[in-house]
Amino acid sequence: MFTGIVEEAGRIVELDRDERLARLVVRSEVVFEDAKVGDSICVSGVCLTVNRREGRNLTFYAMPETLRRTALKRLEVGRAVNLERAMTPQSRFGGHIVQGHVDGVGEVVRVSPEGEAGIWEFSAPESVLRYTVEKGSICVEGISLTVVSVNEVTFTVSILPQTEQATNLGELEVGDPVNLEADVIGKYVERLLEPRLPGRRSVEDAV
Repeated sequence: MFTGIVEEAGRIVELDRDERLARLVVRSEVVFEDAKVGDSICVSGVCLTVNRREGRNLTFYAMPETLRRTALKRLEVGRAVNLERAMTPQSRFGGHIVQGHVDGVGEVVRVSPEGEAGIWEFSAPESVLRYTVEKGSICVEGISLTVVSVNEVTFTVSILPQTEQATNLGELEVGDPVNLEADVIGKYVERLLEPRLPGRRSVEDAV
């Protein structure tokens, strides 16, 4: 489990990809310090397992299902990826509950200045928007953000210069795909309420 508080923006130094899998080698300045083979790392919103460690380089493998469901397929050598180690019982919980399980891929729609910050607008599939609420939490590229507004096809967040500089957001352009993860609490609440929703039969009714 992660918090969405990015520790650093690593850099892809090697990338091999075919129809079966992709191998990513990421250069790290912070996360590598205590990363071990088998550890889970959030890589731009996707939970991946460290397969190999050589100095400051961490190697990950992404399976076909991961490539189909995420924006990792857009990656190229030299691109930045957001990195966060799994939280520990001693960690400060500064963001929100992030699993590293991408719910959908959106795109950067618009970036508009607002004072010292910027209002970023992202498109999102219905599978994400149904759990997106104003002032609620959403994970974009592994970053825990607060929703400013939401409509039928997009949502907006406010990004401070510090966040843009400390993550890969500063390298994104309009039209670029992004990994999105909705707040898991909303999904659990929906699941618990399903038996009580109109038109749904409970197990007891079916007997």
